[in-house]
This record gives sequence, C-alpha cells and structure tokens, in this order.
Amino acid sequence: MNKKEILKAFGARVKAMRKAKGITQAALAESIGKTRYAIQRLEAGGVDPSYHFVCELANELDISLEVLIDIDYAAHGHEEKLHLT
Repeated sequence: MNKKEILKAFGARVKAMRKAKGITQAALAESIGKTRYAIQRLEAGGVDPSYHFVCELANELDISLEVLIDIDYAAHGHEEKLHLT
C-alpha cells in the first residue's frame, strides 16, 4: 500500500466516521480551527495530516487515535493491522 492509497483510505475513514456522527464538514472544520476545504481535501486523500491534526480529529469525533487510524494492512498482504500504543 503506497502513501497515496494510505491517505485515501484514511480520508475515507474520517468521512465515514464524521457522517456516522451526523457532523458536517463545515462543523468539523470549525470545531478544530480548520476550513471546510481542509476537511474536504483530507477526506479526498489530498492531505498528509500532522499528528496534531489527527489528534484534533479523533477528539472531535470522540474516538481514540487507534480507532481513527486503524488501516487494515491484512487486506493488503500484511499480517497485522497498524496500531498505535
């Protein structure tokens, strides 16, 4: 899985979690001091977010970092998932 694919998968995960919580891009952006365009780009895989940005997202979506970045590497030929500890 290359960097572009990882960023797209992460963006899709953020989008799915945001929608599951019933939060708009604009509301999420405002709550973390970003623009709606920044959230739109992130969800499209066009942003390589900083650690701080990821922490803000997890906090506002009320999920752990581990849950937010749980990319299934097993589906791409790796034996384990990526986990933060």
